[in-house]
Amino acid sequence: MIPRLAPCLAALALLAASPAPAAPPNIVVLFSDDAGHADFGFQEKADPALARLTPRLTALAKEGVVFNQAYVSGAVCSPSRAGLFTGRYQQRFGHETNIPPNYMKGGLPLTEKLAGDHLRPLGYATGLIGKWHLGYPEAYQPNQRGFDHFFGLLQGSRSYFPMKKEAPHQVFLLNGKPTPEGGYTTDRIGDGACDFIRSHKDKPFFLFVSFTTPHGPLQPKPEDLEKAGRFGSPKRAKYAALVKSLDDNCGKILDCLEKEGLAGNTLVVYSNDNGGQTATGGINTPLRAAKGQVYEGGIRVPMVMRWPGTITPGRRVDTPVITLDWLPTFLDAAGGKPGPDLKLDGLSLLPLLKDPAATLPARPLFWRTNGPDGPVAIRDADWKLVHLRGKKAGSKPELYQLSADVSEEIDLAAKHPEKLKELKAKLAAWEATLAKPLW
Repeated sequence: MIPRLAPCLAALALLAASPAPAAPPNIVVLFSDDAGHADFGFQEKADPALARLTPRLTALAKEGVVFNQAYVSGAVCSPSRAGLFTGRYQQRFGHETNIPPNYMKGGLPLTEKLAGDHLRPLGYATGLIGKWHLGYPEAYQPNQRGFDHFFGLLQGSRSYFPMKKEAPHQVFLLNGKPTPEGGYTTDRIGDGACDFIRSHKDKPFFLFVSFTTPHGPLQPKPEDLEKAGRFGSPKRAKYAALVKSLDDNCGKILDCLEKEGLAGNTLVVYSNDNGGQTATGGINTPLRAAKGQVYEGGIRVPMVMRWPGTITPGRRVDTPVITLDWLPTFLDAAGGKPGPDLKLDGLSLLPLLKDPAATLPARPLFWRTNGPDGPVAIRDADWKLVHLRGKKAGSKPELYQLSADVSEEIDLAAKHPEKLKELKAKLAAWEATLAKPLW
């Protein structure tokens, strides 16, 4: 052999033996609306009557990891979405309460970059199917906010059955153009997600499936109501039937990924937009309160992630996480990094997904609703401070130790004044960085 040729052949042999770089994963988010914390079979305190109606999401959890202490950054729909899409506390840019219906003065500020804006430069096709709720004027709609494809409604909810009189922000739009009424809303969202998967299977994609289910109105399909069977009340039965339709359509999307040969390299995330809405039938056991409140029942949500080959099946993680972590996680999984000027509040969960022994850096988590006089909360390790402020005349800060009292029944403020003082100082420092609510 020619001496000069030997090193070249050796290098070529080494290159041939090296595994090809893993393709960036597809990312699919299945996002429900107003679902109860205990209303899924994979939850530790699941309601058994409703758990039987969620076999597909329960199976998804067994194939991945369940986060036992998962939070959203907002206690209602629109702020929660603003936080998860930006990876930043939405109070930093004034998106603190729900956008009023038909509000035409703005939306999620155009100065903020959303998940699609970050993933498209990495070669991802981006799609949003279902509920938007982040702005009605054209400049604030999904196609102008980082999504190549949008099929859904701009408002926060709508009839599940075809509307007799179309409302401009409740009608299904296809990339900005109204579509004819027809079909059941949850099924239309599930079908729209499968259409996107089939038409974008040849390149990495980010698909956010934003169900309105089981948000009111309580309008289940008659056949789902019949299959749901008897519950304690007609309201709970209708709610349960809506959850069944959610599970059916999540299953439809998972089947589509499998049929197209994409399931093995797709990170699938399931969660809910805020704490369960007990007024429409959700159950949050063992958590206190419900949607709209800063007690655990208003901000703690079910959360599952599946990524074959990366996430060991059947795991449960007790580390507190928040939906602000999704954007840095997606960027990390896609091989990207946040830009130097992007000040994210979330952390990448990829270390936790890859290694059961991994930990996240210690950090407090914060919540505030309705501006500087509204309710606030901070969780730091196992301690949580809640202060209702303007919601309750004369209210005082409350202190709970969640590891022993997840139901927030025993106020320890009087017994631990130093811990209360410490958390109040951290909360005040965070609030000093926030903007005035935009509406």
